Amino acid sequence: MSNHSFHHPAVAARAVCPLRRRTFTSLAVLAAASIAAPCAVAQGKLEKTRVAIAVGGKAACYHLPLTIAEQLGYFRAEGLEVDIADFAGGMRALQVVAAGSADVVSGAFEHTINLQSKSQFYQAFVLQGRAPQIALGVSTKTMPGYKSLADLRGKKIGVSVPGSSTNMLASLLLSRAGIKADEVNFVGVGTAASALAAMRSGQVDALSNADPVMTMLEQKGEVRIVADTRTLKGTLAVFGGTMPAACLYAPVEFLQKHPNTAQALANAIVHGLKWLQTAGPGDIIKTVPESYFLGDRGLYLASFNKVREAIALDGLIPEDGAKTALQALASFEPTVKPDKIALGRTYTNEFARRAKDKFKA
Repeated sequence: MSNHSFHHPAVAARAVCPLRRRTFTSLAVLAAASIAAPCAVAQGKLEKTRVAIAVGGKAACYHLPLTIAEQLGYFRAEGLEVDIADFAGGMRALQVVAAGSADVVSGAFEHTINLQSKSQFYQAFVLQGRAPQIALGVSTKTMPGYKSLADLRGKKIGVSVPGSSTNMLASLLLSRAGIKADEVNFVGVGTAASALAAMRSGQVDALSNADPVMTMLEQKGEVRIVADTRTLKGTLAVFGGTMPAACLYAPVEFLQKHPNTAQALANAIVHGLKWLQTAGPGDIIKTVPESYFLGDRGLYLASFNKVREAIALDGLIPEDGAKTALQALASFEPTVKPDKIALGRTYTNEFARRAKDKFKA
């Protein structure tokens, strides 16, 4: 299946925008109105109006576009009732969708590649993050003499949950330093207050996690950041190219059976991305739930400013980014063989492209 394999039903219906005759007193008014306010591109009827989205670590800046779309009513504006279930990490969220208890995952793009290597076909259909927004930090308390990644051999490394993107980044970095996954102890610590507590209590020696957690630890001098993908420059240094990160992805069957519903989901996220492009600190504070600040609004805003450029602009997944993700995974995951992966089946830009046109993102 190529990137262009989804076709919307009732294309012909799009051009038609019903106008109530009684609203207009004359043809002249009707003509003037239609010029001044051309009909928006109509969308086919939603196959499913209630959608369950599973997310791993919703309070992290990584999933901010999802939260914005939810808080500002953009899903409702598309005719959707969205139930968002939050889990400790992306791997748990994926398991819930795989079990049929949710429809869509808000999680890391590279999972679609990993799944295909196991003959499970999922597709990303709208991008939320154009950089992974994950940093690896070493405890200044338990490892004050840290010199290089080799020092992490035999240590406890905190990740959101084993198998999640935080784990993948740590595994990639360690493999480059010649450290195998079984030479360290990965510990699931979540992504919010539990991750802060794990680092502060000395439960882990290093932490691979997202913001606002990493900025909070960094600003208090509790971690030394040794790898950083919260910026585009840092992502390039780690991966050697653009790296798509947070996205909405779903089983291919879901997208085939519910194209209009998938379109509505993509529209809501792209609407959120557009809002984020111009949002100021006051807008963020008013919109993001208080609990996400982890007790410190100032540090949350510092985190947001740090990852701001990593947030996607228009929801489109870059082709070169998919290649970067495949190379990164294959470098430490023996089950992922590049010649066996059909990258075009891991994502589609059809829905995001329509959403971008709709919102001029």
